[in-house]
Amino acid sequence: MRITRKTLLSIPAPAAADEPSGPDVPDHPAYQQFLAVFADAATPLRGRDLCRALDLPIVPKNTEDIRSS
Repeated sequence: MRITRKTLLSIPAPAAADEPSGPDVPDHPAYQQFLAVFADAATPLRGRDLCRALDLPIVPKNTEDIRSS
């Protein structure tokens, strides 16, 4: 999760018009929620922590899905 957080936070701001643009960042609401949770986290997060932060039930299916993402 630390590596994922570091990667997500290192996504650069949109480039100026004369520069070629980098990879597109998804604008799906769930992606934005993930970014917000990682940005607010003071410590590394586990799958259970992310489920709690996103108000998902803490069941094996959810934690495994988040862990594999």
